[in-house]
Amino acid sequence: MLLLGAGLAVRFAHWMGERRRRWIDVQIRRQIESGAVASEGLKRSRAISEAIEWVAVALTYFIASILAFDRLGIPLTTLVAPATVVGIGLGFGAQQMVGDLLAGFFLFAERQFAFGDVIRLSVPGQTAGITGTVEELTLRVTKLRTAQGELVVVPNSALRQVTNLSKDWSRAVIDIPVQVTEDLGRVTALLREVVGEMATETRWSDLLLGDPVVAGVETIDVGYVQLRLIARTLPGRQFEVAREIRYRAATALRSAGITSPAVGDSGARTVP
Repeated sequence: MLLLGAGLAVRFAHWMGERRRRWIDVQIRRQIESGAVASEGLKRSRAISEAIEWVAVALTYFIASILAFDRLGIPLTTLVAPATVVGIGLGFGAQQMVGDLLAGFFLFAERQFAFGDVIRLSVPGQTAGITGTVEELTLRVTKLRTAQGELVVVPNSALRQVTNLSKDWSRAVIDIPVQVTEDLGRVTALLREVVGEMATETRWSDLLLGDPVVAGVETIDVGYVQLRLIARTLPGRQFEVAREIRYRAATALRSAGITSPAVGDSGARTVP
C-alpha cells in the first residue's frame, strides 16, 4: 500500500507539474504574440517548476522506502553500514551526476538563464559554439533547440561558458560592405534614412529600444569598407530586427544604384 501510494503521489506530482508548465507556456505565448517578450519571472517559474517536480518525486520514493522497511520490521540501524558502503561506491561512480546536480542548483540560484532564453555554449575564451533556445532546464541537464531544429542535450556540469543572448536587452550589429569608389557620405545618409523610417513603424518600434544608428566606417579592406549599423532591441529580438535592416539596406542600395563588392580573393562579402 505504501508503494502504491507513492506511485500515485508521483503521478500526481507529474500531473501538477505538467499542468503548471502548460499554463506558463500559454502566458509566454500570449506575450510573444502581443509583440512583447517573455518575462523573466515566467521563464524562471517554468524552470523552477521542473526542479520542484524532480525533487518531489525523489523525496516521495525515499520516504516511501523508509516507511516500507519500517513496516517490514527491518531495523534502519542495520542498514547504516551497508548504506555507507553503497553510498561510498555510488559517490565514486556517480561523481558526474553529483556534479550535474550541483551545477544545476547554481544555475537556478544565480539565474544565469531560464526557459526560453537564447544562449550560446562555447569553450572558454571563444565566441563560436552552439546557439539555441532553452527548451528544458532541469537540475541535471539543459536542452537546447537550434535554429535547424536539432535538440542538443548538455549535462549541466559540462557548461563551461554560456553566453545569454536574450538577457535584459539585446543588440543587432550589421556590417554593410561598400566599395571604396562609392560616395560614403551618400551611402551613410541613405542608410540613416532607411533605419529612421524603420524606427517610425509601429511593428518595429515596439521591438527597438531607441533609434538604430549608423556608427560609420568599421573596417577598411582591399577594395571595400564596412559600414556598421547598431540597433538596441528587446531581449532575443535582435535576429529579426537585423534581418529586416539587412533587407531594407540591400533594397535601398540596389535602388540607388550602389553596387556591393563581389566575393573574391580580397574576402569581400556581398550585401545579404
